[in-house]
Amino acid sequence: MASATDFQAPKGTRDLYPLDAAKRRFIMEAWRHASVIHGFDEIDGPTFEHLDLYTVKSGEGIVSELFSFRREGGEKDYALRPEFTPTLARLYAARANALPKPTRWFMTGPFFRAEKPQRGRLREFLQWNVDLLGDPSPQADAEVIATCVSFLSSLGFTPKDLRIKVNHRKALTEWLVSRGLGEELHAALFKLLDSRGKIPAGDFSRQIGAFGFSVEQADVFAQGLIRVTIEEQPGLPGSHLIDLTYFAQAVTPLAAALTQAGVLDWIDFDLSIVRGLAYYTGMVFEVHEAGGGERAVAGGGRYDNLVELFGGPPTPAVGFGMGDVVLSLVMQDKGLMPDDAAMLEKAGLRPDVFVVSNGSPEADQLVRPVVATMRAAGLHARHTAKTTKNIGKLMQEAVSLRARFAVIVEGPQGGTVKDLTTNMQDASPMPIAGLAERIAQR
Repeated sequence: MASATDFQAPKGTRDLYPLDAAKRRFIMEAWRHASVIHGFDEIDGPTFEHLDLYTVKSGEGIVSELFSFRREGGEKDYALRPEFTPTLARLYAARANALPKPTRWFMTGPFFRAEKPQRGRLREFLQWNVDLLGDPSPQADAEVIATCVSFLSSLGFTPKDLRIKVNHRKALTEWLVSRGLGEELHAALFKLLDSRGKIPAGDFSRQIGAFGFSVEQADVFAQGLIRVTIEEQPGLPGSHLIDLTYFAQAVTPLAAALTQAGVLDWIDFDLSIVRGLAYYTGMVFEVHEAGGGERAVAGGGRYDNLVELFGGPPTPAVGFGMGDVVLSLVMQDKGLMPDDAAMLEKAGLRPDVFVVSNGSPEADQLVRPVVATMRAAGLHARHTAKTTKNIGKLMQEAVSLRARFAVIVEGPQGGTVKDLTTNMQDASPMPIAGLAERIAQR
């Protein structure tokens, strides 16, 4: 006979026991709340798509990163979704003419990547996606970032904890071309910039030097931070090394929009943020711990050509994605994940009432009907599954479940209510018909 140790969860996945599931639900509800108050509508799509939906955007090389399969006897290849943007583009392209302009969508759900599991990266994870389509303005970029900030603030993060690092791909491309670096080399440079955190400083300077940059310029890329929203001044970091003209033209309107949205204090304009995906066309951003730490908590940007690639009309678009794995780690490190008691409360897992019998046969028979009455009134009501008639032990069970109240059924005459927070108990029983209302009012 097999033992429990013979069957393990697949590598890179998680078993979620009640408190774990409550923590995940807490994050998902916060995602949803931030989306809704910013005017985004919820959508979703299948958890697997035709494989070519991903290869048309990213090429055949992406197949090794996916969980792909073909049904036995079938002729089509499928893949579990590694991201939502291709599905989003497909959905929008199918009904583009009938959709409002702009279109504001969000979704939360499971995603899958066939890569080596490590801290902050699993093969199965939840992700929040927020996208605004049909609006090319800096205000749309700022609205998407503001939605992200709204969520982070709701969890207790401040700009001292997390920084939103912003760059502009088009401006960076134009500057690179102006200094003689052909566009055929940009993809390789962007890949290097995107992985700079994994490369020792000396190796990074050497590798970026191959693209014609000096050691001093390499340091600007490595440090990243560069203010590009005001005119060039001698005191600005990197101002004598980088031509800020291209960036000022692109980012100054964005900075104004971020100011109007009330989130500029979260922003660092960072020359090194490029986002590795080739479909980004303008503003790009990532959320990082202040001072370094985990990999990016979130990332996104403007992708104005993607809907057209999937058969839709030319459509400006901007959005981002945030996974729950890195976010959960950062919340725990910052002490922002609610403790068990608070989590049970937030998740609705704390019972309103725990119903017990005084031990008499008549009361025993009434426990389940009383629980049913409580539930019909919308209360979270539970009773013991144990055979003990010891009221002390039953009260201990109620306390262990963190129930707000206990009702001791005395018999046909009614039940006695005990407040488990104050430990105060009513002096006399009240009719069963009034118990639910009594609990609900308290």
